[in-house]
Amino acid sequence: MHDIIFSIFPNENFVDLGLYQFGWEQCESAHSFGPATRNHYLFHYIISGMGTLMADDSKGVTQTYSVKSMQGFMIFPNQITTYIADKNLPWEYVWVEFDGLRVKSILESAGFTPDSPIYHARSKDLREEMMHEMLYMTQNRNSSPFHLIGHLYLFLDYLTRSSASTHIQQGSQLRDFYIHEALHFIEHNFQNDISVEDIASVCGLNRSYFGKIFKEAVGKSPQDFLLNYRMAKAAELLKLTQLSIGDISNAVGYEDQLHFSRAFKNIYGESPRAWRNHNRIGI
Repeated sequence: MHDIIFSIFPNENFVDLGLYQFGWEQCESAHSFGPATRNHYLFHYIISGMGTLMADDSKGVTQTYSVKSMQGFMIFPNQITTYIADKNLPWEYVWVEFDGLRVKSILESAGFTPDSPIYHARSKDLREEMMHEMLYMTQNRNSSPFHLIGHLYLFLDYLTRSSASTHIQQGSQLRDFYIHEALHFIEHNFQNDISVEDIASVCGLNRSYFGKIFKEAVGKSPQDFLLNYRMAKAAELLKLTQLSIGDISNAVGYEDQLHFSRAFKNIYGESPRAWRNHNRIGI
């Protein structure tokens, strides 16, 4: 028996948390996928049955995991993986592919890393709520983008709360506070002429130490994160508004339009005007 429901999310205008594809599948005996890589995070929850995940760890060494019902597994961007349904008891699973500016730090706080990709729920109730949210998205795939993104947030909430350790070290709490303060400052000041020193100062940290803990938590240096955040906001404005390139440049913190255009092209591979022509939504 092989049944599948598969949907691709049609909207890319979400920065903090974005949805890419999602679905449900009852696999055939020994059905396999891979070896392959993904561009985003991909989580599978096993409803019934069992199977095997083979995934490269942080050192590029392939590890093998046996995964069964009521467990799950996380696949990370650019990680080589293969997963295979059991021959005698093939798994039924639901999955969701997602990404966003804060996803890496959120998943790490819940204990997910390339060296620890298996989901073990610490709460039956939260685990079931998480599964219901995944199934809800699959069963309501024609709902509005905002409706589906709302349920993606609920899924991520149940995922992290059901898997996070109840014993969080004080150092981790303090680091999370610093990162939260930094992200809050960036979100509210990206349109101004701010520097990494300014962000570190808000947290009361020196630049070197701040840069180290920020990259560990978010996966990008503060400079790269600020650049990507500004360009993502610029892409939203290019896609959704009639503002001029110059106005958009100013809106994301660039007084020099040429400097902005070069930065945008480095991220998106083409000039702001060309990107708008290919991606603009009719207004």
